[in-house]
Amino acid sequence: METRYSAAEIESKWQQQWLELGLDQTPAKSDKPKFYALSMFPYPSGKLHMGHVRNYVITDVIARYKRMKGFRVLHPMGWDAFGLPAENAAIDRGIPPAKWTYQNIEQMRDQLKQLGLSIDWDREVATCSPDYYKWTQWLFLQFYKSGLAYQKEAAVNWDPIDQTVLANEQVDAEGKSWRSGAIVEKKLLRQWFLKITDYAEELLQDLDQLGGWPERVKTMQQNWIGKSSGALLEFSIVGSDEKVAVFTTRPDTVYGVTYVVLAPEHPLVAQVTTAEQQSTVDAFIEEVSNESEEERTGDDKPKKGVPTGGKVVNPFTGEEVPILIANYVLCEYGTGAVMGVPAHDTRDFKFAKENNLPIKTVIIPEGGDRQTELEEAYTEPGVMVNSGEFDGTVSTEGKQAIIKFAEEKGYGKERIQYRLRDWLISRQRYWGCPIPMIYCDDCGVVPVPEADLPVILPEDVEFSSRGGSPLAQMEDWKTVDCPCCNKPARRETDTMDTFIDSSWYFLRYTDASNAEHPFDLDKVNDWMSVDQYVGGIEHAILHLLYSRFFTKVVRDNKLVAVDEPFKRLLTQGMVQALTYKNTKTNKYIPVDQINPEDPKDPETGDVLKGFYEKMSKSKYNGVDPQVVLSKYGADTARMFILFKAPPEKDLEWDDADVEGQFRFLNRIWALVSGADLSITKEASGDYSKEEKDLRRAIHIAIKEIQEDLEGDYQFNTAIAELMKLSNALKDAKCTNSPVYAEGIKTMLLLLAPFAPHIADELWQNLGHSESIHTVNFPVLDESALTVDEITLVIQIMGKTRGTIQVPAGASKAELEKFAKESEAAQRYIEGKEIRKVIVVPNKLVNFVIAK
Repeated sequence: METRYSAAEIESKWQQQWLELGLDQTPAKSDKPKFYALSMFPYPSGKLHMGHVRNYVITDVIARYKRMKGFRVLHPMGWDAFGLPAENAAIDRGIPPAKWTYQNIEQMRDQLKQLGLSIDWDREVATCSPDYYKWTQWLFLQFYKSGLAYQKEAAVNWDPIDQTVLANEQVDAEGKSWRSGAIVEKKLLRQWFLKITDYAEELLQDLDQLGGWPERVKTMQQNWIGKSSGALLEFSIVGSDEKVAVFTTRPDTVYGVTYVVLAPEHPLVAQVTTAEQQSTVDAFIEEVSNESEEERTGDDKPKKGVPTGGKVVNPFTGEEVPILIANYVLCEYGTGAVMGVPAHDTRDFKFAKENNLPIKTVIIPEGGDRQTELEEAYTEPGVMVNSGEFDGTVSTEGKQAIIKFAEEKGYGKERIQYRLRDWLISRQRYWGCPIPMIYCDDCGVVPVPEADLPVILPEDVEFSSRGGSPLAQMEDWKTVDCPCCNKPARRETDTMDTFIDSSWYFLRYTDASNAEHPFDLDKVNDWMSVDQYVGGIEHAILHLLYSRFFTKVVRDNKLVAVDEPFKRLLTQGMVQALTYKNTKTNKYIPVDQINPEDPKDPETGDVLKGFYEKMSKSKYNGVDPQVVLSKYGADTARMFILFKAPPEKDLEWDDADVEGQFRFLNRIWALVSGADLSITKEASGDYSKEEKDLRRAIHIAIKEIQEDLEGDYQFNTAIAELMKLSNALKDAKCTNSPVYAEGIKTMLLLLAPFAPHIADELWQNLGHSESIHTVNFPVLDESALTVDEITLVIQIMGKTRGTIQVPAGASKAELEKFAKESEAAQRYIEGKEIRKVIVVPNKLVNFVIAK
């Protein structure tokens, strides 16, 4: 047996053997239970980072464990391959996006294979491949046929750097693009949308089905969907037949309305603005157009507004109140209009004070004074006052009373409203899935016939700048005959949001090579839902919400039988590394230029303080996985990633800890290499104390590791149990016992999901012909955990005087008897008066004697 652990040699050897044996291929349907293990697929940037390594190793351990537990496992991989980075790289480097993307896929696939991931590469998909995006287009047409895909002109989020629109979910809290970081502008364009709002209630209610999801993610989705119950009330515009509709969750305060506010983009602004106010309104709209959503709506941001000169009538009071426009009202939320009740809304109160608007109290605390001037908005429940016939009504009851009154009088109606808006999917960029629609002057908007799919994205394109899509200038591609009348027409030149591609890829994996359908009904229903999904928390709203929506639509089209795509979700933490930044110059300093004993900026000499931050090229703190693989091997990298922190927590990279895992694997190598199991004696049926203790350690490891891999995936504590077992084997005195042989084999079987290469090599070195990954996970023997004897501490007057072995489970009286008869006690209690005997079962006996 080779006495030296050479990671590079054994890892390349076993990766080739696993390939030849087909160990990672997905088995056909059988009586075995299924398990679908999935990592969020990567964008093919060309190079793995440590975040990738952590994600895919976590999923791989789960997949390997489930195979050893008798499951048939689907563990696929693919590429989220469309998107702006490839297009921008093409502009910067003068290389076609397709070529750039496929080169990166080749490179990253090779890197992933070096990690020893048990992936079925026969199921690989790339979203930029026509055999994939044909079905993305086909699914879009099913949405269109179902009335869930439509066009409308809308004020959209415009990224001025990437020159494309963004969905609301792709704009961060500061009003910046999720990718370019540019301040997002508003622009009026005709765009394609998907009616995700039709599924708002189901998306909200079905969160209760997701018991295997982190509560944090469910809360984020719940808040994003944003269900509110209240009333839709209409205020007639003075001098017009038009009405302003407002949604309110506090209809009980309607008698306190002293003004109405429209969003600056509201279509009624032009109609209600008087000539005297026109220039003021125009200037304000121009000012607000340059503000981000965060600047407009943040609680700590100023609330600005101007009067339009127009007025509406409060139908409940008959009073005319002014119409204003303000920056804090957004056209895309609610109706784009709000009723101002400053006495009972904190934001309205602040706005009214700043703009000298009247404040009218209509809710007071029970027993309160209705004449008291408010110093701040009163937002709690109370009693309605100054509210006509509703005076004296408890406000919580007044909500429904007002709604009923409004419905009877024709002023409004009960309404449930959602924060969620329809999904804007049009992108004015090239490298994406073409939207399969045609525009005909005679026939209007016409879908591409399904028989003509896919609409191929041309790859012979040239880019002159980042602005706009070259598709719009490609007349040969854009010009097409109308499918209805055969007259010249033109293709849609916008492409789809890349989140469309990732909203159904998990379905395609179940039948990835099907050329006739997106997937076979029997196969998709056999594997779905995904049993364990692993990915980043940053996708909590974007990808995960869209995927849930897609699954429900596909279900309603009888293409799949499940309601939800992912049963369990694990959101792994980030990989962080030691970082140095000079706060005076605001520059990051490469870690390799810092002396950790005396950290100073090599240019300025300023003393620096290191801190941990997410790995990033711009922060010069990245660790190249390839360097780690080359120096230590994949098994060491896997063990460190899994041991350093629980999977849901951030992981702080430390070279010393990597070295520690490498040493641990070397110890296992030496332990197994030094074990001569050929001299193992025959089992006698009776175990010595040493054998019982070792067998107990073996089965404690089985129990604890199995629980760690079945529960919350506490890989770090599982590896700690492996270390305990290896120590027990190293210290064992019964090395020629069958129990010792059992321990060595069990240790390798328990190690196999974590460090698959070294486990298979050592398994073979023990004389086994089959791969360790085809062997069942060790079976727990509960009887081995039973303790026959325990160590009882003997104390005299609280001082320990010795120990004895006594039968486990002995009664208090028996323990006292054993203790009294022991040599450890006899020399102290013989001839003495025992005043008290304190017995702590299974721990100690303390004799209190007379002095």
